[in-house]
Amino acid sequence: MKTDNNLAAENNATQTTARVALVTGAGKRLGQAIALALARQGWDIAVHFRHSQPEAEETVAAIIALGRRACALQADLSDEEQTKSLVPRAIAALGSLSCVVNNASLFEFDSASSFTTQHLDLHMHANLAAPVLLAQALHAATPDGAQSVVINLLDQKLANMNPDYFSYTLSKAALECATVMMAQSLAPKLRVVGLSPGITMISGQQNEEEFARAHRVAPLGYSSRPHDIAEAACYLAQASAITGTTLIVDGGQHLIPLQHDVAFVTKTVAPTFAPNPTKTTP
Repeated sequence: MKTDNNLAAENNATQTTARVALVTGAGKRLGQAIALALARQGWDIAVHFRHSQPEAEETVAAIIALGRRACALQADLSDEEQTKSLVPRAIAALGSLSCVVNNASLFEFDSASSFTTQHLDLHMHANLAAPVLLAQALHAATPDGAQSVVINLLDQKLANMNPDYFSYTLSKAALECATVMMAQSLAPKLRVVGLSPGITMISGQQNEEEFARAHRVAPLGYSSRPHDIAEAACYLAQASAITGTTLIVDGGQHLIPLQHDVAFVTKTVAPTFAPNPTKTTP
């Protein structure tokens, strides 16, 4: 496995010419798709993971097979010091960093009636504080006269509000506001943009049939697929005139008002709080 001090040397890319991106939660699921798409576009990738070391190793190997350099960086994004260390570690491993994709996310169900400050705090640390700290670190590492980009993964439900996943939604709404404020305060060194998927992969306690039905609840007849989000991330990574705004990539899902989260549209009863209906991006 390529870790901080054991780098990929299996290609001809050099640190002076390569574009380098850090993708959080890149060991699997959507983060892996984004990391691989960026690699195909010529980026070298620092693959962040929390627990998914074998999957991160597979992602690194796949990037190397594409002719790019890669390394795997473990960190708990709920820990401030570990989060702050990620950008310097990525730079030490792969050279000058010019893109951070804040994909890693905590996604646990609660409602207004089951809300606790502890539950909110967990979501705010993972989904708001960590992306802001990483943007701060990238801004500090970007030389005068250069420009880097932060891409924050948000959620289409911010444009089509429903009360499910209460603390998660609050944390993503805060990140959307932070995206605008950081774009204002960290320019011109940093562009900061949002990317809002619809339901893209099986979520929570869904089975494949329920996911397929929920995925069709969109004007285009389908919501976002992993490659749709990955392609949008590649576009935003090099769209030099875009900052402080959010691109919604969801097949128009946000245009259909729902009383509950789209993950529940195929259920026969409204969701209730359960201890472990959890999806996290490791």
